[in-house]
Amino acid sequence: MADRSSRIAKGQPSGPVPEGALARNGLPGAGAARSAEPAARRGEMLAALSLAIDLGLGQPMEHMLRSTLLGLRIAAALGIPEQGRGRIYYANLLAWIGCHADSHELAALFGDDIAFRADYYFIDAHGLPMLSLMLRHTGTGLPRVQRTVRRTQFAATATSAVRALISSHCLSAGRLADRVGLDAGLPGILRHTFERWDGRGLPAGVSGVDIPVEMRIAQLADTVEVFLRTAGLDAATGIVRERRGTQFDPALADMFCARAEELTEGLLDLDPWPAALAAVPAEAGLTGAELDAVLAAMGDFADLKSPWTAGHSRQVSKLAAQAAVHAGCSGAEVLAIRRAGWVHDLGRMGVSNSIWDKPGTLSAMERERLQLYPFLSWRILGRVPGMRRVAELAGAHRERLDGSGYPRGLGAGELDPGQCILATADAYQSLLEPRPHRAALLPAQGASRLRGEVVAGRLSGAAVDAVLQAAGFKEARRRSLPSPLTARELEVLRLLCRGLDNKSIAAALVIAPKTARNHVEHIYVKTGASNRVTATLYALDAGLWDRSSE
Repeated sequence: MADRSSRIAKGQPSGPVPEGALARNGLPGAGAARSAEPAARRGEMLAALSLAIDLGLGQPMEHMLRSTLLGLRIAAALGIPEQGRGRIYYANLLAWIGCHADSHELAALFGDDIAFRADYYFIDAHGLPMLSLMLRHTGTGLPRVQRTVRRTQFAATATSAVRALISSHCLSAGRLADRVGLDAGLPGILRHTFERWDGRGLPAGVSGVDIPVEMRIAQLADTVEVFLRTAGLDAATGIVRERRGTQFDPALADMFCARAEELTEGLLDLDPWPAALAAVPAEAGLTGAELDAVLAAMGDFADLKSPWTAGHSRQVSKLAAQAAVHAGCSGAEVLAIRRAGWVHDLGRMGVSNSIWDKPGTLSAMERERLQLYPFLSWRILGRVPGMRRVAELAGAHRERLDGSGYPRGLGAGELDPGQCILATADAYQSLLEPRPHRAALLPAQGASRLRGEVVAGRLSGAAVDAVLQAAGFKEARRRSLPSPLTARELEVLRLLCRGLDNKSIAAALVIAPKTARNHVEHIYVKTGASNRVTATLYALDAGLWDRSSE
């Protein structure tokens, strides 16, 4: 039990949580004292975002923070001036920011998207090693005969499938970097995440010094941290020597190997959170509007992990804040609830899409893994100055008054009104959205379900009244905003946002697959989108798709 609690404290999903384990890890309840907190800085918010990225990579939280510290040490050893290290800091911290946006597609091919990414670190990702990794994961969970057929089919299309996935990742990374307010040069750097020194990377086959030095450092530091932590310094230097001149810049690899002990000294022993925050490039605290923009982008980031949840957090934030006003909450509490609505699902990054997108009943083990995610949301947000109350709200959004919720099984005396409002808003909005295992409910049906939860003692009657008053019991109307898309293209766009491929779109609209593909291509041209993720973000920003109205 103690070992499992230790893994949870480090942010590693590891099955069921022992009674009281989360409390021992410091997750506050309703009685926690609240005091004025300083304004968060962008670097602090993005450090928190990096914890979510870690989860999706199959790494313990703070992997990217340690990689960033190592990257800065390498930059100093190379003599890069202090003023030139800002991009190195953020390139290391957020090198994988786009990885979760293609989780749905990755899981469809390889089963557990998180396990696939974790294994990716241990191969020199090109040619036969990469093909072997993909075939090993293809058809995971299927019966033997079906798995063999799936692997044979995949082998014939592997190159194009991987190119499409990596292109999607890079485009998404650039868009998300823009959304969180990073330096205008960062998106271009992040597009080189999968490029290699030998030119055998993707998507463009860029080689040598044409790969930005920030990314060359980030690639090496990211890999070294994993091998250093899991196998020791000799293994870390060994993998750098092995990939010298293929994945890694040979001069950079030689410098690291010559000074490896010095560069990695104490890296695994220090607390990476304060160390990384001390290295944040000089910046003022975020204004309220700037913080809101970053939080909204982080919420979209989490929601895009699955097309079933795209746009969910936006709706929860809006509904919960309106309900808090109806309930008479203070202005500060309304603001905290709105912000918690944006980021309450960040912990979803720690759960595989093989669970989120599963159409059938979850196994006991799958349910246990899923039930950790609200704790992970709290863990991600809890150390950021100014985010303590937001973390309290986010971490409790799946709790229920009768103790039947998760992750801690809190009861009525341990949940405050704000936590009850957010939990109710999330429950109502989720009912209005389709899921792999059920269709969406109509608003009146959702309202009836909430009232049933009050009768059963699981939701607060006052919170349900406030949420339903905010919802208005009316069918949501789709906004009619100017759009370059035709009526048919809007239909296709909405199906695309829901994760349907061209064949499925064609079946849903009773049109030919070629016609569906043409519509998708026209949508991309007209909106400037390049993949499902960027098309979904366009639809959300333009008010062309609202899941609560479906």
